[in-house]
Amino acid sequence: MQHDNPEVTLITADAPVSAETHGGRAKCLQRLVRLDLPVPRTIALSFKAVRAIAAGEMADGAALLEPFGPHPLLCVRPSSEDPDWGGPRAVLNIGMCDAKRAELAETLGEAAAAKLYLRFVQSYAIHVARLDPDVLDDVSDDPVKGLAEALDVYEEEAEEPFPQEPATQLIEVLRSMARAWEGTTARLLRQAKGAPADAGLGLVVQKMALGLGPGECGSGVMQLVNGATGERKITGRYMRQSQGREALSRGADAMYLERDPRGPSLEELAPEAFATLKAHTTLMREKLREEMQAEFTIENGEVFVLDGVRVTRNARTAVSIAVALAEDGIISREEALMRIEPRALNELLHRQVDPEARRDVIARGVAASPGAASGVIVFTSEAAQSMKAQDTPCILVRRETSPEDIRGMHAAAAVLTERGGMTSHAAVIGRGIGLPCVVGASAIRFQTVKRQITAPDGRVFREGDKITIDGTNGEVLAGEAALLEAGHDDSLKVLMAWADDARDIAVRANADTPRDAETARWFSAEGIGLCRTEHMFFETDRLIVMREMIFAGTSDDRAAALDRLLPMQRADFTELFRIMQGKPVCIRLLDPPLHEFLPTGRSGQRELAEALDIPLSDVTRRIEALGEYNPMLGMRGVRLGITVPEIYDMQARAIFEALIEAREEDDPVVPEMMIPLVSASREVELVKSRIDAVAGAVRRETGEEFTYRLGVMVETPRACLRAGDIAPQVAFLSFGTNDLTQMTYGLSRDDAGRFMSDYVQQGVYPEDPFHTLDIYGVGELLKIAAERARAANPDLTLSICGEHGGNPESIAFCREAGFDYVSCSPFRVPVARLAAAQLALRDKIG
Repeated sequence: MQHDNPEVTLITADAPVSAETHGGRAKCLQRLVRLDLPVPRTIALSFKAVRAIAAGEMADGAALLEPFGPHPLLCVRPSSEDPDWGGPRAVLNIGMCDAKRAELAETLGEAAAAKLYLRFVQSYAIHVARLDPDVLDDVSDDPVKGLAEALDVYEEEAEEPFPQEPATQLIEVLRSMARAWEGTTARLLRQAKGAPADAGLGLVVQKMALGLGPGECGSGVMQLVNGATGERKITGRYMRQSQGREALSRGADAMYLERDPRGPSLEELAPEAFATLKAHTTLMREKLREEMQAEFTIENGEVFVLDGVRVTRNARTAVSIAVALAEDGIISREEALMRIEPRALNELLHRQVDPEARRDVIARGVAASPGAASGVIVFTSEAAQSMKAQDTPCILVRRETSPEDIRGMHAAAAVLTERGGMTSHAAVIGRGIGLPCVVGASAIRFQTVKRQITAPDGRVFREGDKITIDGTNGEVLAGEAALLEAGHDDSLKVLMAWADDARDIAVRANADTPRDAETARWFSAEGIGLCRTEHMFFETDRLIVMREMIFAGTSDDRAAALDRLLPMQRADFTELFRIMQGKPVCIRLLDPPLHEFLPTGRSGQRELAEALDIPLSDVTRRIEALGEYNPMLGMRGVRLGITVPEIYDMQARAIFEALIEAREEDDPVVPEMMIPLVSASREVELVKSRIDAVAGAVRRETGEEFTYRLGVMVETPRACLRAGDIAPQVAFLSFGTNDLTQMTYGLSRDDAGRFMSDYVQQGVYPEDPFHTLDIYGVGELLKIAAERARAANPDLTLSICGEHGGNPESIAFCREAGFDYVSCSPFRVPVARLAAAQLALRDKIG
């Protein structure tokens, strides 16, 4: 055989083998050969050669057998470009026939020889001849008797004797594996794992190290790290008189590798072989710069390394491995950062459904907030709070959530809604407080009056029944699924510190409450980029005062009601400032329309009438008067601040008084106040003049000096286009990309989930624009606004504070556009920090 034949080549140190042409397994085996590890002789077939075999081209069996000497036993394994793409099952003991059995019986014994032959017959019958596995179920467990029965069954079912020529066996195995890879099922499976439709398959043909016979013989796997936890510990199993990966599939018969009080070990049984194997695996780690699992065989005390694969890992283990390799000097810190997929950090920050657990999927929706939780179904926020008081985890099920549901969401373990998309109320709040959430589950029939939901398959789940929400994958599961706990550990902290050293854009958090702010601090956010003050008004004692203000007939009456809210707001802001310890806090002034603070149901309206001591008819009339055809484009944001200015006056005073109360001499607080929904510079002038007047009044009353920054939340296309007019009046512009996307597309973010998957699948949109920033439409507006604003005010701070701020692709756009920071929900801060670091490193590498 030609050693330099690129299509079918003997694997040597200098053979023309690459992962792109022969697959990852072939390339890894070449690296092991270069390390002088005891790898049995191996031939690699390229993608091109395998495609030719699948197309019907006959392989030269004699030429393939020639490098292995007379009468070899061989195995064939798949070698795809990426091991995660899978491939056909390996076939062992190719070459076993009547003559080979007789030869091996003299050295191994009749039973061992028959056992090898029987295994090959069974494997060949099922995976090559494609016989029904059931026909071999009844063969005897006795190897000699079972072999005879299996050969008879094969001849009867295949209508021909079992092939005796090794070349014929090898050719048929190669053809079967090549065609299996090209099959529709295999193609769909690998595409689901991210493989291109035309991904190639290589095959490796390797001489068998038997693992059976006299002396110490067996097989197993070894790795130097626990794949589930990342702990540095030798793990794996060894099984005497075995082949392949039997040690893993037959755990009860396998032994430990290191000494272990739970049972016998290879270290005790064959200390020299154990030491050799440990040295080989350590060398693989150091030279391949990766935690590797070594598949090995011991034949009469001699160790052979059959294969090396990356240790299978979850996100927690991936972080631990990357950090350990960097700390040991095997890879650089920069490479450690680049090895971790930012979104994978969600697995560390939230509980997840155990991937090994049974999943009884009721329905699927939008994976709006990652994590998983189980609990009993409840249909109201009050019921969720009741369950919380009883320490009973619950799932809040709503058609859609509103600000009135905030307390219920805080009490629930997870949320499920019929409507909504990635930027719906439930999704945004869920991500902000780390609450697993599936929205837009429209395949489920929600019957809130009957307190039940009906799955697409007809199953009915009533209030009190247990379900599990998998917010990471967007699935609703029946019953209580097994969960894996979040994995916050020292390795993650180390990795994040390295990320902070590398990145060049700041990352803040969206935080509405002191609890959110504490979470933001825990994840090392550089400040609060968006504090939505409306969420502070939904506590029971505040909500009634807020409603009194709404029903007030005069400015003086409104001011009187707001005076009662002032100390509550001041206390909230004081705690936020103290938690953030001098870091910037950007507070958005009240944004939602007033009707959101009013009850929608008859019972709630009656309670409000009693609380205000007015007729129910007055309540209903006022609610009707505040009603709007399209409230999200109506009396909200800055429009509310101008027409009911007492609200912003109260909030500004609360901020300034809290600033004085919370600040320390060495760590002064500089609050940022953000005006929402601006579309004209005159709106900014009006609000700014009142805020400056309040600031002057507080300075005079307290004798204290302080500074603050005023900015605008850019959420309308007009504000983007007129940013040059607005910029000279403010210190910052923060783009609210949730509403800006909604207004640019003319698309309701709460209703988009009903058809968005169809739009993406049919190529109308490349991605959901509420999930991934639309750089060609919304992004164009951001660029125009940034250019015009910076031209008018070069010192202006620019940022985005929509949920796009935690998206790696959006962060790339913000860096390119010259933004100063991004802000996202607290639990997405680590994702954003790592993504920003990777972007900076890629630019540095060039």
